[in-house]
Amino acid sequence: MARPTIAPRSQDLDPRLYCDYARLVRLQSQAMSFSLLPHLKAGSVLSGRHQSRFRGRGLNFEELRHYQQGDDIRNLDWKVTLRTGKPHVRSYTEEKDRNVILCVDQRSTMFFSSTSVMKSVVAADIAAMCAWRILKDGDRVGFLIADSQRLHISPSQRTQHEVLRQLRVLSQANQALNVRSQDSEHVSFSHWLTQLGRMRLKQSTLVIISDWHDCDEAMLEQLKQWQQHNDVLAVQISDPLEQALPSSLAKANWVIGDGQYQMNLDSKEKVEQASEYLTAQAEQQRDALRRLMAMKRLPHIELETGGDHLNRFRQAVGERG
Repeated sequence: MARPTIAPRSQDLDPRLYCDYARLVRLQSQAMSFSLLPHLKAGSVLSGRHQSRFRGRGLNFEELRHYQQGDDIRNLDWKVTLRTGKPHVRSYTEEKDRNVILCVDQRSTMFFSSTSVMKSVVAADIAAMCAWRILKDGDRVGFLIADSQRLHISPSQRTQHEVLRQLRVLSQANQALNVRSQDSEHVSFSHWLTQLGRMRLKQSTLVIISDWHDCDEAMLEQLKQWQQHNDVLAVQISDPLEQALPSSLAKANWVIGDGQYQMNLDSKEKVEQASEYLTAQAEQQRDALRRLMAMKRLPHIELETGGDHLNRFRQAVGERG
């Protein structure tokens, strides 16, 4: 159980552009209003497991013993019962903690917003709030933080000190972003999956907080395989301007670019064509992620840069009253 932490002094940063370490620490106060754990019913360690959106803590086999009045008949071991002629039940105990990996995107494409806050700030806030919630539940939390140059990987631990250390790494990665940031090939989404594959995750929860811009069908297939033994939660962060261009652009001569190519939007027809392309691309990506989440009936969480991302995330995973 995490103890309350005195937040350090805030830096003089524009909160719309960057998040500082102090802000990420203060998000500990908002971690009580939601839960990533299933709500297990009393009476059996097995009951209620499939009513949650998320996989519960693992179950360890403890012993095989004679049936006693009051035991749950769903735990009967029929093979042993038939062989011995006496009813036997299998007894389980719940594992003490759960393994959660937070994958946080702080690459160059996340340094963008046309509304209130940068996508990179949204991702950092959600990751910090989740980390504090996981720690309060007594579970282990690990990080994969991708900045524009490298992947920062931290194995799962259940210590406040390690969470604070990773939040500092996260804030530094966030503040290193600028309009000139260019991503190294070593931080691509495929490299994320390679590093995660080496962890050999099982009965874990994997929370991927990103704009998912470079995740293709082959990578989604790999995530589907991981869904067999883990929960993969997709948190997709987007900006309204990435999904459709406003019609007002046709009234002015705009030049848009991706850092390598540029296009002059000097007519209504060009604005409409560009808008249709963006809409189709965004919808295709959302549909792919929705199908992935539907395998385990997990929510496909879509967040935008309007500034209400914390409330929307809590509502999506199950906000507590």
